[in-house]
Amino acid sequence: MKVFRLDELEAERVANNGAYLQFLRERHMSVGLYALDAGQTDPQQPHQQDEVYFIASGRASVTVGTETTTVGRGSVVYVPAGEPHKFHHISEDLKVLVVFSPPEG
Repeated sequence: MKVFRLDELEAERVANNGAYLQFLRERHMSVGLYALDAGQTDPQQPHQQDEVYFIASGRASVTVGTETTTVGRGSVVYVPAGEPHKFHHISEDLKVLVVFSPPEG
């Protein structure tokens, strides 16, 4: 069993000076913590993997393809592989658990 605490993952992400921390990598998936501050621009490009976002905290809009919606704590978003997507209008610091399948990178 592997168990993770969001506060510990966040501390590790901050210590590594990055917006993204991959903390689990298995044969068929990887999981990471992605963080964007309020007002920040999301630089990500489409990925070759399917993704699921779980918003752990914060508030923003997200656009996937041509669809846009507002997300906040508890929201879950599916992004198909290759689909353009971005968080924007980030009004509260955003913490997102990201599941990639197959594993990223």
